[in-house]
Amino acid sequence: MKNAHPIFILTALAVAMTAPHAAAQNQWPNKPIRMTVSSGAGGGLDFVSRLIATPLTEALGQSVVVDNRAGASGSIAADVTAHSAPDGYTVMMLSASLVVYGVVAKTPYDLYKDFDAVSQVAGGPYILTVHPSLPVKSVAELVAYAKANPSKLNFASTGNASLAHLAGELFGQSTGTKVMHIPYKGVGAAMTDMLSGQVQFSFLSGGSIYSQVRSGKLRALAIASNKRAKVAPEIPTMIEAGVPGYTVTQWHGMVAPRGTPKPIIDRLYKEIAKGVQRADVMARLEQDGTDGVGSSPQEFAAFLRAERDQWTRVVKSAGIKIE
Repeated sequence: MKNAHPIFILTALAVAMTAPHAAAQNQWPNKPIRMTVSSGAGGGLDFVSRLIATPLTEALGQSVVVDNRAGASGSIAADVTAHSAPDGYTVMMLSASLVVYGVVAKTPYDLYKDFDAVSQVAGGPYILTVHPSLPVKSVAELVAYAKANPSKLNFASTGNASLAHLAGELFGQSTGTKVMHIPYKGVGAAMTDMLSGQVQFSFLSGGSIYSQVRSGKLRALAIASNKRAKVAPEIPTMIEAGVPGYTVTQWHGMVAPRGTPKPIIDRLYKEIAKGVQRADVMARLEQDGTDGVGSSPQEFAAFLRAERDQWTRVVKSAGIKIE
């Protein structure tokens, strides 16, 4: 290349430098993939993560290993993932709780700058339920009762600044009612007092809520979704019940460290979209009161921004802070 034109030399160098990177992408995956999970074992996010790991493992020909990194509302897993190599061998499953935490607390990472969206895997709408002793059988009646009895209605949540807390605050803001927040340490404690009538209503998600409704221990007034749930099509949406734009979903999705090659992001998305359509996966999600989604990276990125914007408005209006 002694007399080669400078442009030719630069082009040859560029090709030589990018060839190994391109080859690595083409060979991906050639070793197990770590899926960090921003919660402990046994919860809803862990359930969905392990469920989708099976079809991903089968489709990719490499094990997708769940790595639970609980703590700090998911920030431990997020920090680990953000500082991992963007090579497709580390991804993270997160839930709505991580977006909420980022709104109310400072974090060592930026969910919107340090990660690339892959896909929303699944989502289950929150359900507005009341204790049967409360003399209301519709959202309209609950709103009327709350207005007639300001600050006397209590709603349960799974903790201060939790998604369930924000769902209740959004309800009050959307309906012009003043309701009192009672935080609990987790779903189990909140459910215990809901069933005993110590608190009058709540927004919670999951198959256990539907079972309590079917048994008559709780009364479902509406689901916080833009469409009715397959598992309980008789329950109206909050929008149908007269609360415009009210949607609250306990969703689960996958992101990767920023800079992960687009072909890898796209492959993961396509396999997730196929995985959630498998009959066995769909059946298990339905039992949990959850629907498979499999949205594109672009759709999930837009969804994450919309979630951040909605909860930022609620937090500022209610003055919610981490205690």
